[in-house]
Amino acid sequence: MPFEPLILAFACDWCSYPAADLAGTVRMQYPTNIRIIRVTCSGMVHPNLVVEAFHQGADGVMVMGCHPGECRYLDGNTKAEARMAIIEDVLSVLGVEKERFRLVWLSSAEAERFVELVKEMTESVRRLGPSPLGFDEAPALGPGDPSGE
Repeated sequence: MPFEPLILAFACDWCSYPAADLAGTVRMQYPTNIRIIRVTCSGMVHPNLVVEAFHQGADGVMVMGCHPGECRYLDGNTKAEARMAIIEDVLSVLGVEKERFRLVWLSSAEAERFVELVKEMTESVRRLGPSPLGFDEAPALGPGDPSGE
């Protein structure tokens, strides 16, 4: 049986989640490998959540937010971008390939783009195989971590 990756997506409530919802509403086909977690804003996704996703068995993680300048919370996506730059470094130290993680921007009307991004991510992670991060290898980032929190 060929490897099928599990991809976790943190999707903002205002833009990327509605794009996913629209894709489903109009019955666009995309891989069933993705599990979507609806978050208030992409800026709310702490690096700990991404590390924990890999720790719990995700083979890939996506953070989906509003386009820069379109955040309902003014600078949430800017905060997300800063946090995700940090998480890429952390994942590298843990031996997780950078292709297993993506930060993407979507508007609520971009259902086709949502489908395209999910397909690309699924194929990319499928080529990489299972995540090298085992269930007991992911340290949690504690207080004073580099995210600024």
